[in-house]
Amino acid sequence: MELNLAGRTALISGASSGIGAGVARVLAQEGVRIAITARQPDRLQEVAAHIEAAGASAPIVISADVTNASDVAHIAAEAARALGGIDILVNCAGGARPTGLYACDDDWEEAFALNFSAARRLTQAVLPTMHARQWGRIINLSGSMEPRSLNAASAAKGALHLWAKGLSCEVACAGITVNCIAPGRINSAQVLERLHPTQESRQAFIARHIPIGYFGEPQDVGQLVAFLASPLARYITGAVIPVDGGMHFHAH
Repeated sequence: MELNLAGRTALISGASSGIGAGVARVLAQEGVRIAITARQPDRLQEVAAHIEAAGASAPIVISADVTNASDVAHIAAEAARALGGIDILVNCAGGARPTGLYACDDDWEEAFALNFSAARRLTQAVLPTMHARQWGRIINLSGSMEPRSLNAASAAKGALHLWAKGLSCEVACAGITVNCIAPGRINSAQVLERLHPTQESRQAFIARHIPIGYFGEPQDVGQLVAFLASPLARYITGAVIPVDGGMHFHAH
């Protein structure tokens, strides 16, 4: 299927590893000119080198912290300057934040800064150009709405879902769609090193919760991002779409 993405431009946050890097690779292979951002410049350069070696155009690399409001303004301005505007924004930056019963305000505020406010700020920064062009795609990486324990990131992702649904209604008439993707267990450092650090723990989780029988790859999320970013997905907005191999917590 031809996605008609060649020549479009995209900004991808959290792109130094894991899902963000996978999304960057898929979009670049589809002919999208991309800017990638994260806090770790060395890892961003590795991702950029891998993309270029695969035959796609070299990404614009912007090292910055999306939890810092002034950095967000810099990211958006630099990406727009280098690419001539942003057609597609993919908010991948985020991370789990297991939270105790009496976690302090700083812990909660940090989780919301990373998992909600960063996406909101970046979106608000690129919306004027999308409005002017009467076309845009905003895609947010969120998470499961079936938490099994207290996690500040889950609350922030819940806020992300409802904000995105409301925003989708406000901007639809301008040709801008807003969707969320809820990944399940995707092979990444967070999943393999923190959540399931041993092969035994992975297999036990898969046997109990993932009918398809394995963890996904970042590119599995990237393929859905590419479709949602394309003109073919013009009638999909305000959706939360899982990419999780059928993962469930309550069936067994």
